[in-house]
Amino acid sequence: MSHIGGRQPQAYAYGLAAVLLWSTVASAFELSLRVLSPTQLLLGASLFSTLALLLVLLVQRKLHLLRATTRRQWLRSALAGGMSPFLYYSMLFEAYARLPGQEAQPLNYTWSIALALLSIPLLKQRIRPAGFLALGISLLGVSVIATRGQVLALRPTDALGVGLALGSSVVWALYWILNLRDGRDGVVKLFLGFLWGFGFTAGFAAWRGVPVPPWGAGWSGAAYVGCFEMGFTFVLWLTALRLSATTARVANLIFLAPFLSLLLLHFVVGEELFPSSVVGLALIVAGIALQRRCG
Repeated sequence: MSHIGGRQPQAYAYGLAAVLLWSTVASAFELSLRVLSPTQLLLGASLFSTLALLLVLLVQRKLHLLRATTRRQWLRSALAGGMSPFLYYSMLFEAYARLPGQEAQPLNYTWSIALALLSIPLLKQRIRPAGFLALGISLLGVSVIATRGQVLALRPTDALGVGLALGSSVVWALYWILNLRDGRDGVVKLFLGFLWGFGFTAGFAAWRGVPVPPWGAGWSGAAYVGCFEMGFTFVLWLTALRLSATTARVANLIFLAPFLSLLLLHFVVGEELFPSSVVGLALIVAGIALQRRCG
């Protein structure tokens, strides 16, 4: 027990590093999408994330695990890569292109609620009555953000953007459940999934005739997103979960990210924060916290 307890500060350090990096990416999305299309951003980001994960495998001396991958595991990785990064980030980046970051980010944060609901049919889990109360609180927060406070009007400011942001949370929840049933090394799973995802994105970009932007035109943003939203940061988070005595101790750190993200969107990107964004985010986070507390 003392050995586990001694690793807890390390777990917090890795977890906090991941959360701080994730809090910057909404701003990175917004700035990058000023010069890149959503597909261009995903193409560049998935390339850099794949290279980042390959570097991690090299440093951790896990390249030999790739040779042990079975055909079925390759197919599972193809499915995972099709879900994330390809489908998930395609929807998320398009949502950010249509909505202010202060709205897209909290709406996407509802993946935890989507996960709880999908766990009922897919994982045969039950939700307690308090869990449905938590869901209602979060959905109220979604309504506040989507309508910018005009909840009774039921008119989203951008219905497609709101739908894409919420839909991306469902895709992420499904991706999480898929990986839950895959017992392979976490970094190996991520690398192979992103390798497939980059291939899907490149194929889609070629099919749609999306031009590759010249070097320097948004590539720094794509590299930042690829390394610090997707690649290295996922590894930091996996390491934090592995070192922590319990998942909950580290998982609670994630509640810091959306509020830090709002501050960065205001001070770095220059977005004027809507009161509805702050209130809606607070309701979403309160619902998620209640849902986790109730199980």
